[in-house]
Amino acid sequence: MVTIRKAHQDDAELLTEIGMRAWRKAMASVGEAAEMAANARDAFAAFTQEGWITITVIEKSGNVVGWAAREDMDETITDFWIDPDHEGQGFGTALLNAVEEGLKSQGFSVARLQTHAMNEDALKFFEKNGYAVNWLTVTYNPKLDRDVQSVGLSKSLSEAGGAGYGQEF
Repeated sequence: MVTIRKAHQDDAELLTEIGMRAWRKAMASVGEAAEMAANARDAFAAFTQEGWITITVIEKSGNVVGWAAREDMDETITDFWIDPDHEGQGFGTALLNAVEEGLKSQGFSVARLQTHAMNEDALKFFEKNGYAVNWLTVTYNPKLDRDVQSVGLSKSLSEAGGAGYGQEF
């Protein structure tokens, strides 16, 4: 049985672990530095403890298998993490649909997010679910000692219209 619910404050440790497992998988193509992993763990722990009210979780038979967040409660999905052991089973799609329905019910007409350009699994997933690339940027990452590309994606939540490279809503 799949359940989608708002996070509870006592979910923080589990959400941190799921976030770290998914983050490590996503960062494999970029090259994870030990210092980056420690910083990521600290960031996940702080956010899930303090920002839990902005998090939506998905459970399978009572076990959390993923989560998404909208830190500023605007149209931007700031976090989207599915435990790698549960990918490809429809949990991401169900969670994304729930987040998008929440956005629509709050009057937003577009959903936005970003990821690093080498996160092919995420890009394929979001494009399959109607998202299109709106921008690409390159930023130097001192911990990796190289440039890292990021892409911004968006999806129109209205019945008509679509998103494409360079379009604004």
